[in-house]
Amino acid sequence: MIPYAEIAEAIRTVAQEINTDYMGSEPLFLVVLNGSFMFAADLMKEIDLMCEVSFVKLASYHGTQSSSTVKKLIGLNEEIKGRSVIVVEDIVDSGITMEKLLEEIWKLHPQDVSIATLLLKPDALVKDIEIAYTGIEIGNDFIVGFGLDYDGLGRNLKDIYKIVV
Repeated sequence: MIPYAEIAEAIRTVAQEINTDYMGSEPLFLVVLNGSFMFAADLMKEIDLMCEVSFVKLASYHGTQSSSTVKKLIGLNEEIKGRSVIVVEDIVDSGITMEKLLEEIWKLHPQDVSIATLLLKPDALVKDIEIAYTGIEIGNDFIVGFGLDYDGLGRNLKDIYKIVV
């Protein structure tokens, strides 16, 4: 569905936008695991800022369906009060997971929070969240590859594939 060359170009574009917007600052990149690990790795190679990287793990999927329930698995340990935070997400579809994560982050009083997502499913959004940086907009298909999985499998695929069930 999406070859790696297109993914890499989208990541470079997102990185250029972040580099411009955060020039002169030292943001904290908060990577949402597990799916964002490949996006984050490639994104960070293109970031020219002094920055920190940390990780949080949230889950809301079972198989190919969103459970609509977010379970916090690993919490945020860094001090973010007064800091710029850039959330790095693999895909935003319903927005339920992102809304929950943003609620948790804002409780810690950051200066600002923005979202960088590799993939966005605009037709699937049910929550009103602002996405500052989007790599690629896609339809409401279930996909696998480049960090995204189907029941734990497929994260290692270089390209992104549409799952047909």
